[in-house]
Amino acid sequence: MRRRSPVPPAPLPQRDGIDPVRVRLPADPDGAWGTVREHLVHRFQGAIGARRVEAMLGAGRFVGTGGALSGAEPYEAGRYIWFHRDFAPEPPVPFEVRIVHRDERIVIADKPHFLATTPRGRHITETALARLRRDLELPALQPAHRLDRLTAGLALFVVRPEDRGAYQGLFGGRRVRKEYEAVAAYDGTVALPVTVRSRIVKERGVMAAREEDGAANAESRIELVERRGGLGRYRLLPTTGRTHQLRVHMNGLGLPILNDPVYPVVGDPAPDDFTAPLQLLARVLEFTDPVDGRTRRFESGRRLAAWDMDPMA
Repeated sequence: MRRRSPVPPAPLPQRDGIDPVRVRLPADPDGAWGTVREHLVHRFQGAIGARRVEAMLGAGRFVGTGGALSGAEPYEAGRYIWFHRDFAPEPPVPFEVRIVHRDERIVIADKPHFLATTPRGRHITETALARLRRDLELPALQPAHRLDRLTAGLALFVVRPEDRGAYQGLFGGRRVRKEYEAVAAYDGTVALPVTVRSRIVKERGVMAAREEDGAANAESRIELVERRGGLGRYRLLPTTGRTHQLRVHMNGLGLPILNDPVYPVVGDPAPDDFTAPLQLLARVLEFTDPVDGRTRRFESGRRLAAWDMDPMA
């Protein structure tokens, strides 16, 4: 079997901490595309329109290994092309990413509420990854895992590409002890501590995940740490890492996390409304370092505002 040639390095630098898009021209058995322009128009006209593709070609924004492309180049399957997307304006998230630890291999960031971990959907430049790449001047930085945009707390990023697999494998292999903190209503009829096991399904394009019958794929231990009037402070210890797992499990117990805009009812907060942060915090990350074997333990310095009554926490 013929092996694919290695991908050449991108000829474009990052922009605002975001990598350029890479396109590999596919096989064209019917000879539908005589030139690079014809394929690019076919490929992207549904997303941005043929006129925008032509404008980007005219501005030299599509680049190959030899430089900017005019579009008149003959179509060649397997050719690589790079370009930067047009970023839609994003409301700036007015909270900083704090650095808990940094060395030659990893960065432990203490992410604020409302800031996505990685570029996705409508959140591109206003993400922890883009900010850290820019601020720390680490263009190769990559996340080892993902923390929900609405959840604050600790996230691990890997500095060097050669170490990425080792640290990502910790999370994929469930070898990281993760401890979360949440504020929710107190209900004395809910017996705690409890270990919740269920099957969680999250469909693409659907805001809320759901629990359904079948083999469990998600497990969380829920503990009450402290009660204050009608509120409780909870320690959440997930064994697995399904999307929205802790939020789903707390809601299933009848204890939805305070300010959750999805559970139990899907709301539609304005994208620039930062007044009611989800009261969920990734408090602790603990693991055995896969490179040097040391025990690593990191703790967030953030606090949940609803518990401390401090809007700047």
